[in-house]
Amino acid sequence: MIILGLTGSIGMGKSATANLFKDAGIPVYDADAAVHALYAEGGAAVAPLEDAFPGVAHKGAIDRQKLRTRVLDDPEAMKRLEGIVHPLAGEAQLDFRRRAKDDGAQFAVLDIPLLFETGGNRHCTYTLVVSAPADIQRARVLARPGMTEEVFESILARQMPDADKRARADFIVSTAHGFDFARDHVRAIIALMKRIADGETP
Repeated sequence: MIILGLTGSIGMGKSATANLFKDAGIPVYDADAAVHALYAEGGAAVAPLEDAFPGVAHKGAIDRQKLRTRVLDDPEAMKRLEGIVHPLAGEAQLDFRRRAKDDGAQFAVLDIPLLFETGGNRHCTYTLVVSAPADIQRARVLARPGMTEEVFESILARQMPDADKRARADFIVSTAHGFDFARDHVRAIIALMKRIADGETP
């Protein structure tokens, strides 16, 4: 089974692009959704995160805003957080891969925000970066409720620069011209992945 790793910096349209694959019937692993499930009431990350950062749990779930405040601009705290969450998210991803393979999927997509930063690209057959110009990215992110320049810059500081991601990618999808434009690119990539899965040389 071909694994296509999909990534992109904040505000680039990564999640919307992942949905284009879902709409086409392609299995998509959503790393953010997996983490949300880990943080939710009864999630596997709740107890260890509360132990590591007392006070971040509320009514049996992790308060993401409190957790963000605790780890923001604190590299050591971020390392502790990642040391707890990444292995649990990795288990969820393996479960997804097994289910997709058992269902007979020719290829599947892994939607992972920090794909290159965490080395997750090593486990992918191909990689795709969703990109847009910096001014469009900034406008999109700052339009989000509760977002500030400080938080935006802090998030950017933890992410590999867009140019570096694009240089490493096998495919680039631009969202600068709207999602009809991006959908055409996604359809072409799906067709190519299916040809490769059928044994054709790319």
